[in-house]
Amino acid sequence: MKRVIICTEAIRELPGPHLDRLHAAGFEEAYPSQAQLFTEDETIRELTGFDAVIASGEPYTDRVMAALPQLLVISRNGVGYDRVDTAAATRHGLPVTITPTANHEAVAEHTFSMMLAVARQVVSGANDCRAGHWRRRKVFIPLRGSTLGIVGLGRIGCSVASRAKAFKMRVIAYDLFPNRAFADQCGIELVDLETLYRESDFVSLHAPSTPETIDMINRRSLALMKPGSVLINAARGSLINEDDLLEALNSGHLAGAALDVFKVEPPPAGHPLLAHEHVVASAHLASFDTQAREDMAVAAAQNIIDLVSGRWPEGSVVNPDVRGKMRV
Repeated sequence: MKRVIICTEAIRELPGPHLDRLHAAGFEEAYPSQAQLFTEDETIRELTGFDAVIASGEPYTDRVMAALPQLLVISRNGVGYDRVDTAAATRHGLPVTITPTANHEAVAEHTFSMMLAVARQVVSGANDCRAGHWRRRKVFIPLRGSTLGIVGLGRIGCSVASRAKAFKMRVIAYDLFPNRAFADQCGIELVDLETLYRESDFVSLHAPSTPETIDMINRRSLALMKPGSVLINAARGSLINEDDLLEALNSGHLAGAALDVFKVEPPPAGHPLLAHEHVVASAHLASFDTQAREDMAVAAAQNIIDLVSGRWPEGSVVNPDVRGKMRV
């Protein structure tokens, strides 16, 4: 019997069809002894002796993978793999998989919930009511007739765009390799980044973390954004220079920001963005509704089963060069 360790906190010790599939395929599951694995040594200690992992945010470095010769598959529960050195994984014969079709609708819904929370001042309004303050002089930002700029028109970006159209928003988008057929079908204007920043009332980030996108939201790009606009990030914390964002909020140039992700997670105590009255924040949980959580768990489990069984999970392996030289 092969062993899989489930590091993803959202599905830890959660019964469901992902376990049924693993058991039927001859796997037994186990869980780490602590909630999160932050260091290489912790990761090596907890994963020693396991054949596969449903991975969370623990580090998968060259050293970690070299110390785990029995490991056959790193299966990410979600679409991000920032903590995995994919080049090293390929050298070690380790396929790294994601669940690309499982959570985009959930993230799109969360994106809109945060956008509305900022635009309608939902959090401050609720706090006022709880404190006994009946304040009716708030100024809300309407979504209808406003422009939403989407940075990254992948599955999540497209899902956000579809919802924006239902809210009667004008949608513009930037992507290096855009889905032109979808854009044409939905009436989305494809523009360059500067145009997107200048024309958008809301800017929503749905790009991966790459050397090119790190700190793409900085003092220069924020200065290009419309006065009174709103920034939403449900993608990766590394996309934003947080000091520059705080400066833009404090100056009043931006009306607000909605952040599901941060550069350091969890953010340190006293983080100024968390305390800012015009910021709505959540704990990197955009994809964690009940349906998406189950779908991701099942897909992550199936990726392990397929690879160990000699099947290639098309579209799920992020380092396809590993094919033909896997440990499996």
